[in-house]
Amino acid sequence: MDGKRFPNGIVAVEKQKANLNGADLYRANLTDANLTDANLRGTNLERANLTGANLEHANLTGANLRGANLTEANLERANLTDANLRGTNLTDANLRGANLTDANLRGANLRDADLSGQNLDDLKSRGAIIITGQ
Repeated sequence: MDGKRFPNGIVAVEKQKANLNGADLYRANLTDANLTDANLRGTNLERANLTGANLEHANLTGANLRGANLTEANLERANLTDANLRGTNLTDANLRGANLTDANLRGANLRDADLSGQNLDDLKSRGAIIITGQ
């Protein structure tokens, strides 16, 4: 699926270890998709809906997730190195053990996200909006 564009931004994915390296998934609806161990390196997921998606152990190195909705997504131990998460909604997302090295977090909403193992001062310094428990 390298470099493929999906019509109307709609795509159904239910495959662990999927290889979507470099795919253009702009505005794709990936609600509740199972992308465990998927290769999403360099993938364009701008404005995609990944609500409730399972991205555990996924490789999102250099992926563009600008403005994507990752509400309640599972990103445990995902590799988000150099990913563009600008303006991304990560409300209630699981980011335990995720690698956020050099990720662009400007304006990313991390409200009530599980940030166990993350350096909150570092995330805030990179522009993430972190609000915990009411």
